[in-house]
Amino acid sequence: MDLPSIVVHPPALDGSRRVTAGSETLGIAYHLDDVVEILRLADLDEIEVEESDIIDWQGGGPDDWPGLSEHHTPE
Repeated sequence: MDLPSIVVHPPALDGSRRVTAGSETLGIAYHLDDVVEILRLADLDEIEVEESDIIDWQGGGPDDWPGLSEHHTPE
């Protein structure tokens, strides 16, 4: 199977990251689990999200979700 090149784009202002395959937007991720689910829904669930050479992590790797800390910090 010829897998498409997956791009996880740099975080937006709200911390979300767009996930694309070629010119097609697969979804918007707010966490690594979202990337896994987006790929599963696109029948690409055989990809190891954190280790695959197919995924181009732009603007930070699988652990970079800048909006995440804002949501989990007690006031």
